[in-house]
Amino acid sequence: MSAADSARDESSQATSAASTTEEVSRANRAPSTEAEILEVHVKPPKTLTGPVLIVDYDPVWPQLFAREEARIRAALGERVVLLEHAGSTSVPGLAAKPCIDIVLVVPDSADEPAYVPTLEAAGYELVIREPQWYEHRVFKGPDTNINLHVFSPGCEEVGRMLHFRDWLRGNTADRQLYERTRSWRVHSPLAASMPVRTTRPPRQSRFRCASAHARRLGGVFCRCRGTVQ
Repeated sequence: MSAADSARDESSQATSAASTTEEVSRANRAPSTEAEILEVHVKPPKTLTGPVLIVDYDPVWPQLFAREEARIRAALGERVVLLEHAGSTSVPGLAAKPCIDIVLVVPDSADEPAYVPTLEAAGYELVIREPQWYEHRVFKGPDTNINLHVFSPGCEEVGRMLHFRDWLRGNTADRQLYERTRSWRVHSPLAASMPVRTTRPPRQSRFRCASAHARRLGGVFCRCRGTVQ
């Protein structure tokens, strides 16, 4: 092989390796660019330019979750592996966007025929499909403002969401810090000038509890998806 042929072969291998690395990297992260965000929506999301609504904690939120839990369990039966109230509305005393986040684990979230038609028959609407991010799916509810997040067993994102919820429930100082930080983001001039997606805003911005205790407990964080939970 000539020196020129050898150089071309090495260049081709390097390009292939870089391409593979980029594909793996993209598969291991959530969509972040505008194009990627639009791609995972089943239909184009609405764009809002007004302020994000944050309200005081409402004791009715657990009741709304309980109603959805009963409806989902009635529809899916034994296909429900795990069903939990997550997000800020699941933390007593925490101000939040009035949208109930629910985590549903099914045997295989990629196997849509096994559960999507059943949920749709119960009034739920599939709005997000993310095969490259834990095979994540999101549904909106029939009569309540919810985000129903669907994952498969063993998904590490489920553990992170529930760990963060439990940490805020049990740690007043971090809960207050999280609320103050989020309030600053919502009311700052920069944040107020940015467009907000109603169902799937960018997940570029993540912020952790500042508490060293939270960081030691596995780097607990909450995704701040343009809107706030």
